[in-house]
Amino acid sequence: MDEQPPQVTVYPPEPGGARRVTAGDRRLGVAHRIEDVVALLRHVGLDEVEVEETDLIDWQGGGPEEWGA
Repeated sequence: MDEQPPQVTVYPPEPGGARRVTAGDRRLGVAHRIEDVVALLRHVGLDEVEVEETDLIDWQGGGPEEWGA
């Protein structure tokens, strides 16, 4: 039986544009751009995820194009 990957959450941009990223209960780090999200996901074995199109990621406070000021 295949294990389901954890739900990834990208939180709303902070005033400087950084967004916290978690996978389930695990904090992955902070992203300042879409490439950072890709790198953070790679660290948890989610290499093949199309971050802009997957339902695995819950983009809060705006989608992958939203990074604040």
